[in-house]
Amino acid sequence: MSKKQFTEEFRQEAIRQIVDRGRPVAEVSTALGVSTHSLYAWLKEFRKPVEVSAAEEEVKRLQAELRKVTEGRDILKKAAAYFASQSR
Repeated sequence: MSKKQFTEEFRQEAIRQIVDRGRPVAEVSTALGVSTHSLYAWLKEFRKPVEVSAAEEEVKRLQAELRKVTEGRDILKKAAAYFASQSR
């Protein structure tokens, strides 16, 4: 039995039908003549980079937020020390 080769565009469209349009894997498999095993492998390959980049973006966002909060805390500490020395 020969192994079918699918183009990257074909794979992306199959994944789009499952992810974006919410069609079941079995339905897409039957409609496109692709095994469910292949579709699940393509989905796994598709999701891996997205999860990593989303996690990296979240880490960067949280680091920026931490920097802002730390700067605010430092300013408040200095202001409290300044006003404490002025009231004596």
